Amino acid sequence: METKLAAAFQGTADGTAAEAILRACVHCGFCNATCPTYRLLGDELDGPRGRIYQIKQVLEGAPATPVTQLHLDRCLTCRNCETTCPSGVEYGRLLDIGRAAVDSQVRRPAGTRALHSLLREGLTRRGLFAGALRVGRTLRWALPATLRASLRPARPAGALPKRSHARKVLLLNSCTQGALAPSIDAATMRVLDAIGIEALIDPHSGCCGAIRHHLGDPRGALDDARRNIDAWWPRLESEGIEAIVLNASGCAALVRDYGRLLAQDPNYAEKARRVSAAARDLGEFLAPEVATLARRALPPRTQRIALHKPCTQQHALRCADQTEELLLGLGAELLPVAEAHMCCGSAGTYSILQGELSRALRARKLGNLLAPRPELILSANIGCITHLGAASEVPVWHWIEWVDQLIGPET
Repeated sequence: METKLAAAFQGTADGTAAEAILRACVHCGFCNATCPTYRLLGDELDGPRGRIYQIKQVLEGAPATPVTQLHLDRCLTCRNCETTCPSGVEYGRLLDIGRAAVDSQVRRPAGTRALHSLLREGLTRRGLFAGALRVGRTLRWALPATLRASLRPARPAGALPKRSHARKVLLLNSCTQGALAPSIDAATMRVLDAIGIEALIDPHSGCCGAIRHHLGDPRGALDDARRNIDAWWPRLESEGIEAIVLNASGCAALVRDYGRLLAQDPNYAEKARRVSAAARDLGEFLAPEVATLARRALPPRTQRIALHKPCTQQHALRCADQTEELLLGLGAELLPVAEAHMCCGSAGTYSILQGELSRALRARKLGNLLAPRPELILSANIGCITHLGAASEVPVWHWIEWVDQLIGPET
């Protein structure tokens, strides 16, 4: 795609990256076939190719408008288009650049700015979010039906392992997941303990930065990244930590990107690169351990399972198949799911900011997940689990919780 950047972008890191990405695009339109919003709305401007054109125009000097902003906001950042693209266009990176350029020109309405700020500050601070969650669950009966459905009681975490092992990994001191579903971290720790791996959580770590990153606060996202690097770096250097294991695929995708995001920071570039290299999605990390897990596993109580593969696992990390193979190796009967590559509509805060589109995508996804009559739906990301669980007639768990049920006590 021929392009001529405006003077303001020429020679900048973002401008150079955007120009290379734009030149890789050959206008083929294959991306539209797998774009959830294009398939839902049928509008070229709500598909990847149309959004690329809009970003190109802004970077070439055309004025951004609220309509431009709307079409970019409607993107889920699922990156399905990247998996489809025959030319390797880095659409997600281009979208970040385009959104920042548009937001610098178009001021959002006061109410929208306030909501963005509330989400950035409220969701990323675990103590604050946990307190609000407790109040919400207490007053659940008085809340609107859509919100009430998302505030179901959390499954108990259960006992945490107390043994020490030579093999050690770090887990993230997560923000929303730790408050919404403490059973996920607890199950992760127990499963790792069962195969001789000690899971440690540094209390100084926190939100991975994804929420701020996708809510137009790149500086805040980088501050979150630096805080986590500061928390993890001494332990990586001195404690023989094997990996940083992320059991929310959205967090794994962002932490894996720290190296690129901080590449221009002289104080953090090398540390960020090494942290990203140490980061592993939980399924990716456990896949090589399936034989060891299988020796410890009891017969599955629930076998008929519909596996929902989050977009971050499929299209950013590209490791969803490893989780699937792990579950099959432990006796799961994974049912066929139509349109398994399509987004469920959660996409972080998208379900709040683009509620109508999000609910339509969820209805389509649940229709496909429930069609083969599963006993249980498993996923790998807290946002997807909460979003799907709010409307599903079948329980929705993190897959590690199912694995945790199979692991018998040490004999």
